[in-house]
Amino acid sequence: MSTLSRRGFLGSTAVAASTALLSREALAADAARPALAASPPPGFRPFAAPGRIVKVSKANTLQPNGLWPREDAAKQMLERAMTELTGEVDLVKALARFVHKDDKIAIKLNGIAGQKGQTMATNKELVLPLVDALLAMGVPPANLWLYEQYPSFLAGTRVSDKVLPKGVKTYTHNNGLTTMDDIKVEGIKTKFTKLLTEATAVINVSTIKDHSICGYTGMLKNMTHGSCINPQDFHAHTASPQIAHLFAQDVVRSRQRLNISDGFKIMYEGGPLDRRPDCRPPHEAVYVSSDPVALDAVGAQLIDKVRVDKGLKTLKDAKREASYIRVAAELGLGVADLNAIRMREVAI
Repeated sequence: MSTLSRRGFLGSTAVAASTALLSREALAADAARPALAASPPPGFRPFAAPGRIVKVSKANTLQPNGLWPREDAAKQMLERAMTELTGEVDLVKALARFVHKDDKIAIKLNGIAGQKGQTMATNKELVLPLVDALLAMGVPPANLWLYEQYPSFLAGTRVSDKVLPKGVKTYTHNNGLTTMDDIKVEGIKTKFTKLLTEATAVINVSTIKDHSICGYTGMLKNMTHGSCINPQDFHAHTASPQIAHLFAQDVVRSRQRLNISDGFKIMYEGGPLDRRPDCRPPHEAVYVSSDPVALDAVGAQLIDKVRVDKGLKTLKDAKREASYIRVAAELGLGVADLNAIRMREVAI
């Protein structure tokens, strides 16, 4: 295990206390809303290890075009990461620690930076072995679907019904497709798509990217802004604490089971779109955790390190620190203290 440096990530005690108070007050205002939590199948307890991450790295994993991983490498890295995290012997058994064959499972992709010739999206080479293993676990194809916000985002992932096993479907919600009543978050009305609410479990497969508004975009924002009907209303003030408060809603937090960071490439400047190929170096790693906050804390630190190495300002000095990650930890959504995160790093 390796312990990571804080690098000033948590900020001052006074600021943290003030933010925590505001967070509690904002969430308390929503206490009267109807319960929207999902529950695992009876008798099943999903694997949870707050603050624990496994990172698997492998050299020479990219295809000759340098854009996408090789299928064999992606599958091998995912399986190794999942077995290291759970102690199980293969990918199927490892996934069975997070989801049950009787769950209705949604996989949230991230393809915003894969549209129109851009290539910084969730890679299908990582997603397809995940789908195959869930089916091998006994999940009926009709109870497994993959979704994104818009058709162009989904196309960016190169995942489609044509490449998926029979009966597994892809969907886009176009900031709609809702069945739930309005809720208020930060005083703003919103809803989440039924592609989320009709699932009992969600596997979040996202990327490691700089973001021009909120500094960093990884696991938390992929679920919140990628699943609600009005993400544009939650961007003010570097989208903090809005991202944390959206994720804290029962409708989101009760469904998230597993988080996978597709780190074959990273983007340290110019995000969230892939308009700066010069700022999109190979990283050739896969990260897995039950803790989305810990993955975002580690991802934001990585982006900051690369930015400094490239002569750029840190996200904080660039006036877009990803402070929502700290707020998410204060709300009990995971671990953001880099000294408390335990990351096992495996090179294969």
